[in-house]
Amino acid sequence: MNTTKKMTLDMNQNIGRTDKMEFVFNDGGREASGRKGLARDCVCRSISIITGYPYAEIYDALANGNGTERGNKKKGFTARNGIHTSRKWFKDFMKELGFVWTPTMGIGTGCKVHLKSDELPEGRLVVSVSKHYTAVIDGVIHDTHNPSRGGTRCVYGYWKRG
Repeated sequence: MNTTKKMTLDMNQNIGRTDKMEFVFNDGGREASGRKGLARDCVCRSISIITGYPYAEIYDALANGNGTERGNKKKGFTARNGIHTSRKWFKDFMKELGFVWTPTMGIGTGCKVHLKSDELPEGRLVVSVSKHYTAVIDGVIHDTHNPSRGGTRCVYGYWKRG
């Protein structure tokens, strides 16, 4: 069972805006899987939240892919310390799960889509922002923290089941 807590946060109060973003605390089943402490496991969490698959199952698949990556002797077979989402094995894994990648930003194009409910499509999305992946379900962020930066964080693209 995922640990969830529903909150509405005004993330812009310090910069004079009034945009309110709905945010649900959700660890994707990490705690229930017996894992403790802090980890850079946002990719695993977001995929687990969006697919509904057990955290441990997604973690093991990502750890296996990470461990077989060339030049990855230091990290080993773990998904705890980040995933290189630009690698072919990761893209193939997402496609096996039925996801299709939609880029929202290109080199030199500037930011066109922000992490805001009115700028993303409805549905279940695994969203890529700078140095982080997060789950968005029908315009609501599901994560261990609100990464929206008050609606100013740029979205590089998102995975959605096709």
